[in-house]
Amino acid sequence: MLTARSRPIPRQVVVFALVGVINTMTYYGLYLLFLTCFPYLLAHVLAFGLSMIGSFFLNARFTYRTRPTWRKFLLFPLTNATNFLLMTVGVYVIVDVLRAGNRFAPLLASAAAIPVTFVLSRTIMLPKGERDHALPAQEPTTIP
Repeated sequence: MLTARSRPIPRQVVVFALVGVINTMTYYGLYLLFLTCFPYLLAHVLAFGLSMIGSFFLNARFTYRTRPTWRKFLLFPLTNATNFLLMTVGVYVIVDVLRAGNRFAPLLASAAAIPVTFVLSRTIMLPKGERDHALPAQEPTTIP
């Protein structure tokens, strides 16, 4: 059975970052693919939605070591709402205001959203008692 307590917060941050790299590469690949057929904002929205599904399962399994449930799956998009808003505004500003081009805009815009996404996803994925502080690895608790 997977346990959240077996992974201390600093390790969660490292694994979250690695999952984020995979998620970002997936997002960016999908964004470039969709950009060939759709306007940049639609390409962004589609790529973001699809990569978020993968992010949920990777974070459940590897970052938080918790069982994915329908409840968590349905709440997980809420954790990305701030990330989505920050990235969308960032992409718009970079492309339409700064006229810097649309190919690298999502990568630049995502930098500010990463810490917020970690805190929010941790809140959704872990029960309150397990996210309030770093828990010792020798006291694992199975997540139902």
